[in-house]
Amino acid sequence: MEVQPFTVSVPEEELNDLRARLRATRWADDYANEDWRYGVERGWLEGMVAYWLDEYDWRAQEREINRLPQFKVWIDGVPLHFAHMRGKGANPMPLLLIHGWPWTFMDFQKLVGPLTDPAAHGFADADSFDLIIPSLPGFGFSMPLTTPGIDVPRHVELFSKLMTVVLGYSRYAVSGGDWGAAISGMMAHSLPQEVIGVLGTIPYYPGLDLIDVTTETFAADEQWMVQRRAEGASTAVSHFTVQSIDPQTVAYALVDSPVGTAAWIWARRRDWSDCGGDLLSIHDRDFLCTLASIYWLTRTIGTSMRSYWEHAKAGGLPFKALHDRMPAIEVPAGYAVAPKELMLVPRAFAERGTNLQRWTVLPRGGHFSFSEQPDLLAEEVRAFFRPLRGIG
Repeated sequence: MEVQPFTVSVPEEELNDLRARLRATRWADDYANEDWRYGVERGWLEGMVAYWLDEYDWRAQEREINRLPQFKVWIDGVPLHFAHMRGKGANPMPLLLIHGWPWTFMDFQKLVGPLTDPAAHGFADADSFDLIIPSLPGFGFSMPLTTPGIDVPRHVELFSKLMTVVLGYSRYAVSGGDWGAAISGMMAHSLPQEVIGVLGTIPYYPGLDLIDVTTETFAADEQWMVQRRAEGASTAVSHFTVQSIDPQTVAYALVDSPVGTAAWIWARRRDWSDCGGDLLSIHDRDFLCTLASIYWLTRTIGTSMRSYWEHAKAGGLPFKALHDRMPAIEVPAGYAVAPKELMLVPRAFAERGTNLQRWTVLPRGGHFSFSEQPDLLAEEVRAFFRPLRGIG
């Protein structure tokens, strides 16, 4: 498993093709949709695409991406792209940050400086981390993916080898959101000899069955979660259904059309963020265009969606536990719960299924809280892992 330095360098002809396709977009008719009741509103999308075409500078964003030291390695036939930033403190803790869908590894960009060089950002030098931020297989620069069966347990195997065999860490911390929350939780369950602790945004753990999460299971001060779960479900059905049953069918349309890719991704960002319907209030146009550009330029929107099919094929939740002891996650666990998170679980479930050491309901943020509220998440990372330093 030879690690190669990696630099993002998109050929100019690819960018020319992107611009030509944006310029030649065939727009769908849209009416009576000012409130987005039918999906992405055309006027908003046209404005975003105009910016993408005429003002957005991929080369400037590419240079920003390449400020992060990046690498690529093939593990058991699976390509893994990852950024690896060494901490500047006296004894940095290795921390694996795992993203979800539709994220990229750049969702963690604003955490890099404060976590790797805390002293330069006004925090204690002792809170430094080595950050390892992979792109999930089949996402972004972890391509081309040609191996099926990359479900959550398979991700655990790949990331364990990345951390221990490739990078040589014997113990490390894990954190993530969306798929990253599921994968990091499974790593904490199945690899307690490696994982120091897990900080997630959703308390997924093996044995957790979401069917058991009913209105009655939420405490009195958690009733807001019931309402938010209902809101989230109404916007999640379409993508869960399509991507779990026949992702390849829609992949042809999205890989062919950058506007289609962007609309599919940006709709999820708007629906699942704490933005009050104004996505540009939390992410600027450059961030959103870079997000769409990475998926489209790498042709990975289709392979990224297959993670849902693989998960459904494996049985979905609950994830199969490797032992029947409780808690299922025995290493220290913490959760930073955002008020507009898509998937919400009562604290009582986390207390039963994990070795819960920290539970924070954030004052703001949504399903993408790592990029929506990076300062809040960086503080959660520092606070949760601080007492665990020196373990291993």
